[in-house]
Amino acid sequence: MNHGPDDLSSTGEFDSDELALRRLLHQAVQEMEPRDGTLDHLRKAVPARRARKRQAVVGMAAAALFIGTAIPAVVHVSSTGTSANTSNAGHASQMQGGAGQGKQEDGGEATSGGSSGKTEDKGKGESQGTDKGKSAGASTGATSGTDPSATTAASAPVCTAAQLGTPTASTAVPDASGTVYGTFHVTNASTAACTVTGPGIVTPTAQGAADASKISSARHVSGDVASAGLPDPSQEVSQLLLQPGSSYDVKFAWVPSETCPTTEPSTDPSPDPTTSPDTSTSEGSSTGGDTGTSTQLLTEDGTADGSVLVTNTAEGGGPSVSTTVSNACAGVVYWTGLLTSS
Repeated sequence: MNHGPDDLSSTGEFDSDELALRRLLHQAVQEMEPRDGTLDHLRKAVPARRARKRQAVVGMAAAALFIGTAIPAVVHVSSTGTSANTSNAGHASQMQGGAGQGKQEDGGEATSGGSSGKTEDKGKGESQGTDKGKSAGASTGATSGTDPSATTAASAPVCTAAQLGTPTASTAVPDASGTVYGTFHVTNASTAACTVTGPGIVTPTAQGAADASKISSARHVSGDVASAGLPDPSQEVSQLLLQPGSSYDVKFAWVPSETCPTTEPSTDPSPDPTTSPDTSTSEGSSTGGDTGTSTQLLTEDGTADGSVLVTNTAEGGGPSVSTTVSNACAGVVYWTGLLTSS
């Protein structure tokens, strides 16, 4: 029992009862003594317990630091592992599907999806040949059922003039600017497939009052004056595989640069008798009078009759097909490359 200053008597000493209690307590513990080595044990145990506490604190700090740095790495590894497992699972699924089917379409080996990882024995040569034959047959059937297609390596010989038969040509009416668009249509009339390696050549020929020196031809390019009616060059192909009955087109545009000239008849009532007539006779030659006017055919509106014959000769020299552009005396023929027939 603890006693403070208030517990003392007025004389500053303990009361008799308290003194008796203190004596009893001292007598009760007087014979109690610590065991041998207790003091040495305490001297060693206390520092050891303090050291263990320090080690525990340091260990907890190290564990917290390790967990803080390890969690991001674990998350990254887990996400990477999931992606890899998904890919592996898809690959394994394909392998199992190949094993379930018993054989692959390309005649290769089929592997089982079990844990053994062993490769099944190759099929007999006869079965492999059958698989390859099926694959080749399917590919040939897909090709033969289509219309002409662009090819990088010709699988059929070059078309001959006899195979291309008789091409056709057509022209449309002039548009507001006087431009005339046309199409050459060429068909494989034979019973065997063949390869067309180019559009051939397109040549204009002046007729009547047309001026040959003012007529030319040019390949169509993107953005030229004929782009409004001719397809973009990106739609052209370098070569075509034509199946029997399939066709290709070559389109052109006549873009006039000048209108045909107008010619007025001579007003001189009679030629000079002293002038000898010109003995040469040809279209557009002098009439024999001293007026020097030329004989030209005129249309109803007084314009000279001129036209341009546009001809397409297929690659290899034939066949050829032509169409006439009327009321054309000067201009340029723009033409395309190979186009799949629409």
